[in-house]
Amino acid sequence: MALRKWQRVLVLLWCWLGWPGGLLAQGEFTVASYNLEAYLDVTTGSRPTKSEASRVKVQESLLAVRADVVALQEMGSRRALMELRDALSRGGLDYPYWEHVTGFDTNIHLAVLSRFPFTARLPHTNEGFLLYGRRFRVSRGFAEVEVQVNDHYRFTLISAHLKSRLESALADQAELREQEAIRLRRIIDARLTARPEANLVVLGDLNDHPDSAPLRVILARGKRQALTDTRPAERNGDDPVDPGPRGRIRRVTWTHFYAKEDVYSRIDYILLSRGMASEWDPGGTYVLKIPNWGVGSDHRPIVARFRALDR
Repeated sequence: MALRKWQRVLVLLWCWLGWPGGLLAQGEFTVASYNLEAYLDVTTGSRPTKSEASRVKVQESLLAVRADVVALQEMGSRRALMELRDALSRGGLDYPYWEHVTGFDTNIHLAVLSRFPFTARLPHTNEGFLLYGRRFRVSRGFAEVEVQVNDHYRFTLISAHLKSRLESALADQAELREQEAIRLRRIIDARLTARPEANLVVLGDLNDHPDSAPLRVILARGKRQALTDTRPAERNGDDPVDPGPRGRIRRVTWTHFYAKEDVYSRIDYILLSRGMASEWDPGGTYVLKIPNWGVGSDHRPIVARFRALDR
């Protein structure tokens, strides 16, 4: 049932006055995404076990972010996820709720860790498509959970890890990634057609630049159900309101280092439906910047902050 105007004002006053109970009682929560670069506890195929130093750095990064809900890509087995949860708990960061999604790729998977309960889980593990008359599967599938932040606020999170830019012997890597993006967009459209004002976060490693064909498909710019790109940036002292000559703020937004081409690029995203964007706080949205970040992963975590009140 929708809150009356006076009730909404009262909730906002509670948030501003710092009602007892910590950050959540202040009406705020954070969502993060982080590709862990093969967080494996055993060697699988050509992927080696992740080193102790690398695992510790990943844990340090997550402890620095302290997100309420975090979507993880390139997670290993369920056992590896439990080991990560335990390590974070020893660091004072507890995630009682979790999801582990396996797709066609048997080596690396998707996972979600959350301080808040899930009211629904809908893993997409068998998404497929035809390309040049041949059947393909979305390698890592998609993780989808509904998160209950408090009695009055919930949102749906869909995490993805699209096809990498490594060449495939079966088909063009860019076309495979675009087809995976089309499958993802169909899921988004289904959710927003059913509930146009739904609170929806789509995030993860999409493995392409913002103006690429896969991102154009997912963002659906200019359409009624378009998504908002939060574009996280480093907190390094840059002025966030000084745009360049073409109107794009010149801030440091790269999230990934591609060693093969010696390139830093932005391929990790937090994208929002219209309903979710109403609660988004750009001031609490950033790319984590810490020393020796590359020891943990070739990606950097990204974070977005929200107000837990439908607006």
